[in-house]
Amino acid sequence: MKNMQRQGGFSLVELMVSIVIGLLAVIFATRLMTDGEKTKDAALGGSDSMQNGMLAMFQISGDAEYAGFGLNEPLIVGCDTYMEDSEDYQLAPAQRGGVAIRPLAAAVIENGGAGPDRLSLYAGTSPTGTGIVRLQQDYIGGTQLTIDRRPYGFARGDAILVAPEKKGGRCSLAQVSNDLDALAPPPSSQYLMIGGAGNRFNSGALAGAYKGEATRIFNLGPAASLALRTWSIERGYLRLRATDLAGASEASQPVADNIVSLKAQYGLDTRAGAAFTPEQGLRVSAWSSTMLDADNNGTAGSAGDYQRIAALRIAVVARARNPERPNPATGQCTATTVRPTVFATLGADNGNTAPVQVDVAVTGDAVDWRCYRYRVFETIVPLRNAGWRPTSS
Repeated sequence: MKNMQRQGGFSLVELMVSIVIGLLAVIFATRLMTDGEKTKDAALGGSDSMQNGMLAMFQISGDAEYAGFGLNEPLIVGCDTYMEDSEDYQLAPAQRGGVAIRPLAAAVIENGGAGPDRLSLYAGTSPTGTGIVRLQQDYIGGTQLTIDRRPYGFARGDAILVAPEKKGGRCSLAQVSNDLDALAPPPSSQYLMIGGAGNRFNSGALAGAYKGEATRIFNLGPAASLALRTWSIERGYLRLRATDLAGASEASQPVADNIVSLKAQYGLDTRAGAAFTPEQGLRVSAWSSTMLDADNNGTAGSAGDYQRIAALRIAVVARARNPERPNPATGQCTATTVRPTVFATLGADNGNTAPVQVDVAVTGDAVDWRCYRYRVFETIVPLRNAGWRPTSS
């Protein structure tokens, strides 16, 4: 009888050990891939928020640096301004002693509390800075403004601001419609026409009567390039409404996505009496999310307060494009547990910090705000044009 040889192969124990080792390897590989995906998502999310935040801050701070050009005359800054725009842009609303106004200034902040602010930044574009003539005859209506001299520096299509020399009156924005080259030299009457079809800022009438010899007319530059801009946040998008961008006057246009908050603060020079010397430069002594009674005249939001804006502090909060997964054990997201705080550090001249904790939840987003990672961008922009204003009132 032939001896039976032992057959080759695995025993049951060996097979079970192999299966266990294989399962451990699969679990390890799965964990490694999951962690890798989480790391990648966090890295890509951080990259997205960095790019979007930098783009948003670059755009807004660029407007802030230019803000106030051609609008730094004391009779212009903070003037409650009447404007009719055929493309429906509106100046930002504000309060002055409990009364609603629409001031023309370098910057106007519509404070949103914990939510996003709306920041309006205005600038003229006159190549000569601000051309000025004086009203010679009383204006009580109509489309003709009789002025005291030939309007050098003015041209057909220029935007103009009619402002009373007595502060506190109401200004009017209009647009030149006549051919100034056809005007006869003095002593013939000089005039500006503001009526006529096809002009954007021409309503054909100003906001009330203006007294001759006590009213000035300022040239703000070609109406097509008049830079009246408003930045806002809507449903996670940074949006811009502007008079000098086609199609962006009536409705705001998206600029950057995954931007969840925009906050701004005035940097005000609150020095009193003889200590306030704007000809020698403005300086920040207080930061505020709302307009203060910076000139100590008893009324917050007066024209003098807007003339004391020395700088703006701006913050943009960007979020990652993709949310992170909730904790499997609790079902809660922990990517961010505390809402971001902006303006928590001292600014120029060691002014007050005035920190603000912002609400980063996006309206209509079903995902909890805690599932996203956020990045805060802050900057301080000196309003350089505020320091170049004329010294005369």
